[in-house]
Amino acid sequence: MKSRSKKRAPNIVNLTVKRRYLTEREIERLMDYARKHGRYGHRDATMILVAYRHGLRASEVCDLQWQQIELSEGRLHVHRVKNGIPSVHPIRGDEMRALRKLRRDYPKDAISPIGFHRLIQPVGEAAKMPFPIHPHMLRHACGFKLANDGHATRALQHYLGHKNIQHTVRYTKMAPDRFKDFWRD
Repeated sequence: MKSRSKKRAPNIVNLTVKRRYLTEREIERLMDYARKHGRYGHRDATMILVAYRHGLRASEVCDLQWQQIELSEGRLHVHRVKNGIPSVHPIRGDEMRALRKLRRDYPKDAISPIGFHRLIQPVGEAAKMPFPIHPHMLRHACGFKLANDGHATRALQHYLGHKNIQHTVRYTKMAPDRFKDFWRD
């Protein structure tokens, strides 16, 4: 039997898409809240930082091993899931300090991807984020930040481990700063 429901005409309300990434300030707020209020504050804040800076999926950040992290050289060997392209990323000073402290204070404390999901959602609520958050938003935040900073789409593709550039183009399509320098006064 055919449905006789009326088709709605598109309008601004039903075409609005919720934001799928966090801003740099929101990441900092999330890390601050995790650091100050969580049972394992430093570990949680460091996981958020590393997932954001390197565009890691929940399973990738949870599967990190100490042998992938070269603190003396400032490098992180990223192993991607979903047939992604592995790469080596630089580690910045604040990250190195956080990872050294993590290695000293939590040498064998692991968390599962489900545990990471269960960590991020309540931390987002407690940090009074304007919408519900999930770990994959950290990966999207990385992509949008790097696209807004003007990095080439191909470089961004390799940084995020995408085999197909179509998965990377979403970050440059939606980057609000992409038209910033089109007209000059």
